[in-house]
Amino acid sequence: MTHQVHAFEPPERFVAGTVGPPGDRTFFLQARGGGRLVSVALEKVQVSLLAEKLEELLSEAQRRFGVELPEPATGVGDNDPLDTPVDEEFRVGTLGLAFDVDTATVVIEAIAAGEAEAEVELGEPDDDEDSDDDEPDDDLDRLRVRLTPEATRQFIERARRVVNAGRPPCPLCGQPLDPAGHLCPRHNGYHR
Repeated sequence: MTHQVHAFEPPERFVAGTVGPPGDRTFFLQARGGGRLVSVALEKVQVSLLAEKLEELLSEAQRRFGVELPEPATGVGDNDPLDTPVDEEFRVGTLGLAFDVDTATVVIEAIAAGEAEAEVELGEPDDDEDSDDDEPDDDLDRLRVRLTPEATRQFIERARRVVNAGRPPCPLCGQPLDPAGHLCPRHNGYHR
């Protein structure tokens, strides 16, 4: 089966965004460039972890390779909605990060969730091929983006804003508050 690699090196725009009301949002990574628009769906926790790990990657690149990093953005930056149409190419199962020392760029790869991923998690051996030669997800679609450290910082700031823009937390238990109310375990199930 053939797979697609959507490569943007570099993209005109690469952002995290959502579609839907708070509490029922679908999270997307969206890349635009060269007349193409690719949107991939993922979970809120994946967006949050991606921002956190990108920050760690930039710090490590600065420490190990002496890469000059821009200061964290203090302004709002790109706050525009996702480009339309938002057509999901695939749902992300795995995210990969790397720093290319030669070009001083960050490489982000979002790999589709698939059956091969489930086989690897279960630890089933691959009888047909030597598993050392090929990665288990070589036949899955992927989105690959190459960003400068400055563009990476902008992505991190927007991703954090998007994650934090959901429903406010309950001051007692920390669970999200719904507009219709909330069954708080700290109040023995009474609505707040």
